[in-house]
Amino acid sequence: MLQVAFIRENKEIVLNGLAKRNFKDAEMLIDEIISTDEIRRATQTELDDVLAASNTLSKEIGQFMKFGEHQKAAIIKQKTVLLRDQSKILTDTLNEVSDALQELLYLVPNIPSEKVPHGKTPEDNEVVFEHGEIPTLHKNAVPHWDLAKKYDIIDFDLGNKITGAGFPVYKGKGARLQRALINYFIDKNAAAGYIEILPPFLVNEASGFGTGQLPDKEGQMYKCEVDNLYLIPTAEVPVTNLYRDILLKESELPILNTAYTPCFRREAGSYGAHVRGLNRLHQFDKVEIVRIEHPKNSYAALEGMVEHVKDILNELKLPYRILKLCGGDMGFTSALTYDFEVFSTAQDKWLEISSVSNFETYQANRLKLRFKNSEGKNELAHTLNGSSLALPRVLAGLLENYQTEDGIKIPAVLIPYCGFDLIK
Repeated sequence: MLQVAFIRENKEIVLNGLAKRNFKDAEMLIDEIISTDEIRRATQTELDDVLAASNTLSKEIGQFMKFGEHQKAAIIKQKTVLLRDQSKILTDTLNEVSDALQELLYLVPNIPSEKVPHGKTPEDNEVVFEHGEIPTLHKNAVPHWDLAKKYDIIDFDLGNKITGAGFPVYKGKGARLQRALINYFIDKNAAAGYIEILPPFLVNEASGFGTGQLPDKEGQMYKCEVDNLYLIPTAEVPVTNLYRDILLKESELPILNTAYTPCFRREAGSYGAHVRGLNRLHQFDKVEIVRIEHPKNSYAALEGMVEHVKDILNELKLPYRILKLCGGDMGFTSALTYDFEVFSTAQDKWLEISSVSNFETYQANRLKLRFKNSEGKNELAHTLNGSSLALPRVLAGLLENYQTEDGIKIPAVLIPYCGFDLIK
């Protein structure tokens, strides 16, 4: 969430940033925020004056009572009653206006970094890196959903029977390969200095608002209505919320965490080849990396996260590319995002497997995540996160790119984790 003071003092910067996002009715919303804040500040000033006057009168009452001037004290007490009633009205008004201002601020996305390219659609994203040779497959090569059925390693129909579309059942070597990927990703992240966390898979509303999933993505989240809890769409939510309402020491930065969790998203509602098989699911496994950084270091940290994900994909020997997302394709809370895509040879298309983002102070302001800087002042930290990695499309890429006439080969780096080198 943007700070209201920043919006008030940098209106043109905010409007230019929102224009880069192609955000509709930006000026109307920003003007409403500024006018609501003016009412809030005026009400606060009036309330402070009333409370100060009441405090002064209370001292006078004490003096009159001390010298036995009860009649004068009684007259002033009548004035304090009026001030007390006035302060209650002003307090109620202040709370209402503050709540209205908060709701308006929730509607404003983050301001894009200067590094973000202009554009409206995914076609305007900028390819900044590409690596690996796209393999030439044998003439009988098929997409991963056919491989899953042929080798009986993923059963989409059984998942549909148990739960519904988008909830696959992994079987035999498919389940072992899934577990191998999770352990491999966690080990790589731990070796890079990330501390492993095993968080809850359900979060409360405060956590959803803290990282920006609420109210922006409420319709995409599964909600347990009775308990007012949400199934997590990513480990980013519970892990980043570990630091909600926390004042850190500057020496504690940076903080690096990694977590494996299942993820739950209602967004997989469309049909067709582009969402077939593992391409889009309601439930999937993902390993996440989260960083809490000093503002001076956050963009260097972002580049380090990009290099870390590149190292994993290089070891898996998958062809991939990195995109810098344009303003119109960025997530609501992000200031700068890099997307990783692996090439699916059997589908002849690129599949997104990771997003690595810097949120600057946007999440930290919602979370009240601060640190005490070298001058002894409280300062908002920067938060970052990335997929390292999301499993479904990585698995799809592995199955399709490593298929041979004799079976599906296993990348050398995964063999110690899964205990076999071929699915046949």
